[in-house]
Amino acid sequence: MRRATVVSLVMLAGMVCFAQTARAQNSAASLDITARITPTAAQPEPVRQFTLYILTRSYAEIAKDVESGDPVPPRDEFIEGLKISPELKKWLKDHDTLDLTAPDLDKQLKADDIIHTPEFLMAYEHSNSGGVTNGFPKPKFKESEKTEHPDKYEKDKQAYYATLRKFIIANPGTVSGMELELDTLNPQRKWAQMLSNQKKRVQKLAPEVAQTKYLAAKVQTDLEGHAFLRELAPGNYWISSLNLDANAGDARVRWNVPVTIQAGQSFRIELTNLNATDTMASSAP
Repeated sequence: MRRATVVSLVMLAGMVCFAQTARAQNSAASLDITARITPTAAQPEPVRQFTLYILTRSYAEIAKDVESGDPVPPRDEFIEGLKISPELKKWLKDHDTLDLTAPDLDKQLKADDIIHTPEFLMAYEHSNSGGVTNGFPKPKFKESEKTEHPDKYEKDKQAYYATLRKFIIANPGTVSGMELELDTLNPQRKWAQMLSNQKKRVQKLAPEVAQTKYLAAKVQTDLEGHAFLRELAPGNYWISSLNLDANAGDARVRWNVPVTIQAGQSFRIELTNLNATDTMASSAP
């Protein structure tokens, strides 16, 4: 009797295990992917031997989180950290710009801006001194008099500024070319470099975060641009190329395509230029 009971329990356990396996097999889903890119004025081409990542979260959101963890300072804070005069800092903030070499700089500058901002005044004087501009005013004050004869120094300085102001207003063309003198201290270069460095850090770190925290599977396309995944758990996924370009002809694309996988179903999707997040012409010859 005892032996029969043991045999029955073993058979029951086997049936339970079989049922669980059958349910798992029935709930598992598959993902059928075809990747094709259409170059300019050409037929679609398969994306061959290219790795695709199946993520449990959008790669765009992952990259955004990485970027928010490595923020650049606000523009005003960046301006405050520059080694420039307080007057130039105020001018940059008031005009919402960082580029002192912009072609239209002369249209943004007024006579008082030039006179009361040390960097602008020096650039304007350098651009027009040395006989380059006819009738350009010459200062009568000397820096050596600033301590020895401060009253005379200040009077001559203000007289020079008044004369220079009238000259600038009467000769607006003399402002043109100042941007060349401001190239070496242009904040835009430093700002652009800071943004570029941050972008490189995000491009390096985001794929690592995606693969360590949100990777459900990865698969490589074959020579026909086809890839197949079996036994994928039901749920919401994103098919991503991370920050890598898929190439065909002159076209380069990246994908971050959402898919919903349902239990026991085979989901088919075609990756093309149309559902790519970035599409651009290749710079390669």
